[in-house]
Amino acid sequence: MLTLENLSKHFGGVRAVDGVTLTIREGEIFGLIGPNGSGKSTTVNLITGLYTPTTGTVTLDGWDLTAMPQHARTSRGVARTFQNIRLFGNLTVAQNLWVAQNGHEQRREHFLSRWFKPGGEHGASVDELLQFSRLYSKRDVLAGNLSFGEMRRLEMARALASNPRVLLLDEPAAGASQEDGQLLAERIRAVRDRGVTVLLIEHMMELVMGITDRIAVLNFGQKIAEGTPREIQDDPQVRAAYLGSGHDEKMERASA
Repeated sequence: MLTLENLSKHFGGVRAVDGVTLTIREGEIFGLIGPNGSGKSTTVNLITGLYTPTTGTVTLDGWDLTAMPQHARTSRGVARTFQNIRLFGNLTVAQNLWVAQNGHEQRREHFLSRWFKPGGEHGASVDELLQFSRLYSKRDVLAGNLSFGEMRRLEMARALASNPRVLLLDEPAAGASQEDGQLLAERIRAVRDRGVTVLLIEHMMELVMGITDRIAVLNFGQKIAEGTPREIQDDPQVRAAYLGSGHDEKMERASA
């Protein structure tokens, strides 16, 4: 479905992403992990068009996205969230979703119309987005007054308003409590179960190991491993290059 072929991004002499090749299959939750500075977010920025690759290609269902601007990639079905929350803090939760929804009205078919109203002719309402995100009770609250976990779920709901085929989540659990992390995992599974492919970039190992189908590991911009969560946990190169001895206990807890 989503394919990266020999993808690289150089900033002067720094190879932030260096010849990465990946294929993310339709309907899966694919994890992308690695230490800080390994190239994860740069890879997301290359997929979404924020950066232009130095070499390589990005394709979605055979469509070459490599030279497409960001809005064209959104129209092809690529949506994302950011590490740093980018909500309209002075608008209500409902208003944030209304802005996102109406910004994509030119799309041929609305994702949540298929989701909640199969065969329906009308786009999904803001209320449906709120219900799905477990934010209905907060609809009239200013986004800036939400808890951190609620802000993360609102960001995901706003991305879903664009009718994505693939959703890129850039560290959605950063700063989240254990309870928020559990709710986030439930919502990510629900997104996948409704037919949206998910690329998850995350440091919270319990979340990654608990919900992903496959994982790729980056280190210094290069892919050093790819496989199932168990295969990644057992890979000595991953432990040496990414986890280190101080992280072994966390990995064991994640696999329990």
